[in-house]
Amino acid sequence: MMPLRPHTLRPIAALVGALFLLPIAEAGAQNSAQQEEGLKLYGGIGWGYDDNLLRVPDNRPAFGGKRSDRWRQLEAGIVYNKRISRQRVAVVAKASKVNFDFFKQLDYDGRDLQATWFWELGNKFEGQAGTLYDRTLAPYTDFFSDERNVRERRRQWFDAGWKMHPSWKLRTGFTRERYEYELLRQRYNNRTEKAVEAELVYRPRSGSSVGLVARRVKGEYPFRRPATSGVLVDDFTQDELKVRVNWYASGSTTLQALGGYVRREQPSFGAGKTSGFNGRLNATYQPRGKMTYNASVWREFAPIESTIVSYTLNRGASLGATWQATGKIKVDATAAYEQRAYNARRVFAGSDALEDSLKTASLRATWQVKRKIALSAGWQHQARSGSEALGLGKFDANTVMVNANVLF
Repeated sequence: MMPLRPHTLRPIAALVGALFLLPIAEAGAQNSAQQEEGLKLYGGIGWGYDDNLLRVPDNRPAFGGKRSDRWRQLEAGIVYNKRISRQRVAVVAKASKVNFDFFKQLDYDGRDLQATWFWELGNKFEGQAGTLYDRTLAPYTDFFSDERNVRERRRQWFDAGWKMHPSWKLRTGFTRERYEYELLRQRYNNRTEKAVEAELVYRPRSGSSVGLVARRVKGEYPFRRPATSGVLVDDFTQDELKVRVNWYASGSTTLQALGGYVRREQPSFGAGKTSGFNGRLNATYQPRGKMTYNASVWREFAPIESTIVSYTLNRGASLGATWQATGKIKVDATAAYEQRAYNARRVFAGSDALEDSLKTASLRATWQVKRKIALSAGWQHQARSGSEALGLGKFDANTVMVNANVLF
């Protein structure tokens, strides 16, 4: 399986749009884990309430005098999994319809498709090829508007590994990802990112592994962002040299780390270059019993679409726990904190103190009523400290969701 690439989008900032993707993502993940063969039909219904749907800051008036809203979601799709000799094909496809009670202009039809071919050639070559498409409402965390802003994402990837030796593997991969925004004043965020990487992996008999990863990402923005001095060219090139570690520290503890040197060239700000350490560490602890614990810390550069700042340095940590209460009931809890330090494109009053923070917490319970019928209920909280110099105010938001889905 192709290792996860570092996130180019801030993980917490994508929260609102992700609310409408949770049911099908969970169903797809469970099905992939079980690897049940054949074609399955998927159906679901959901209800949600958010007391600050558009993430309106405390110091600004609400759109239409109202901050909260409720929505309903209907969805249907297919889940297909088939093994042919040593090859396996997995497909998850979904169509959804989301309707809001007050902000009816946000109503939209969602689409989600992911198809992956897990291939093997002889005893030494293996990898995967796949495509992904999703159409959903873009997050409003850092975008102040009550207009509908649907985002389309297309991603294609190919990954190949060569087992040179029982303990050594050479892997290479290519990814192409494109984002398109429906709203005209958000079209400057349309972009295509192409990444190519190579990794040399050493895996001893213990099952742990260590790899050296070289990666290059090129970003292209077709629409130039207007600025007082003309237009900004947000195209960038990012080179990475990192070490990836998967360590099975004990029978119940696993550590995963990816970190190293990153250099980013983006000529639309200052000297046009920035560099430093980027990294992420994940830990999972699963003792005997019904509990599983996980934790993460990270320090990553992330692009941000703005005429004032060019990128952020995000430093954060998260904690999570899963309680398998019974064979049919599971409870998940998470909490995360992320500090965002912004790099200004130019010097101005207050540009030396550009930062804010995001806090999130969530609680989710899932009841597997029957083998293919599940009910879930969840709560999420999000808060932003804000940055006066950037016009980002402080806000708090709480979301409640109830979902039911069936796979048959």
